[in-house]
Order: sequence, then structure tokens, then C-alpha cells
Amino acid sequence: MNASDLTEDQHDCLQELINVAMGQASDQLARYLDTFVYLKVPSIEQVRSEHLFDSLNHDLKAMAIVSQGFFGYEGIRGEALLMYQPLDSNRLADLLGYEADELSFDEQIIDLSSILTTTFLNVFARQIDNQMSYSAPRLLSTNLNKVNEHLQQQSFNWDYALKVKISYQVTDYSFNCDMVLLIPEEAIINIKTVIDRILADF
Repeated sequence: MNASDLTEDQHDCLQELINVAMGQASDQLARYLDTFVYLKVPSIEQVRSEHLFDSLNHDLKAMAIVSQGFFGYEGIRGEALLMYQPLDSNRLADLLGYEADELSFDEQIIDLSSILTTTFLNVFARQIDNQMSYSAPRLLSTNLNKVNEHLQQQSFNWDYALKVKISYQVTDYSFNCDMVLLIPEEAIINIKTVIDRILADF
């Protein structure tokens, strides 16, 4: 077993932490947008570096991608990718309550991405007695090579990565967005330590 592999109990605990954070974040987002936010069951998988970008290629059928780094205590860190579908671009202004020409599309997509990323991760961090800091969100090219280049520029060890995928659907606007969290190998080991501490309390 690789040092970064999750046991069944660790996986189940992480799944529950994500479910709680996702539920609270979607509730907060729904209140902010004054509409219902539908969530699919999140997926958690561990991927090797040689498969990571192939896995992302499967997800990158997107019109816009925003990336934002996150950093917590005890070496918990990673990168969040927010992926938006092509048909959603004309719904952003309505979704965020802006006039059509108030902000550029790039500004709108970055605004929404920051809300989604920080809301989810702040709730997740509170559950594990942690606190997150964030880099500025960055709009990326949808070209897979450009996304790969961006990720490889991070100061992470990508031999392994934990990939968490969460899908949001805002029903009143027929709006869909996927959030993919990528947690590098070194941070997975740190998360396992935190999870073991939680499990020991039970």
C-alpha cells in the first residue's frame, strides 16, 4: 500500500466531511442566489500523475475554467478547478444579480468561482479545526495543455493526487458547474493524519 492510500475508514470519513461541507455550502449558495441548488453525489478517487491529466481531459469539456489554490494548517493544500459548460455563459449575469454590461464575463466567472471554492473549503476546514487561505482565482485557457502547464507550475508533488469532483446545478437557471479539487500526494498524507485523529475520537 502506498503511504498516500486511504483505508476504507479514512475514505468513508473523508466522504462524510465532504458531504457535510457540500451540503452547507450549497445551502449558503442557494440563500445567496435565492434559488435551489441541486447536488450530485461527489466522487473521490486517487490518481497517479500519468493518469491525472488524462482524467482531467475527460472533465474538460468546458467553456471556462477558473483555478484557485488553497492552503491550510498542517500541510493541507491543493488546487480547485471550477469548470463551466458552454451554454451557461449567458446565465451568469442573471445568476449573480448583475446588469448585463456591469461586469465582463471573465469578472463574473471569477466572482462566482471564488464564492463556490471558499464557501465549500471554509466549511470543510471548520470540521477539521483548520483554516484556509487562498490564492487569487485565475481564469485558465480551456486547452488541456495549458491546464497541465498551470498545474505543473505549482510547488506540489503530483506523483499521486486525490481528486474530488462536486457538481452543482442551479435549477432556476439551468446552470451547471463542476468543482474539482486536486490534492497532491504530500497533502494526502497530512489529511490522513487529521482523519485518523477524528476517527480516534469515535
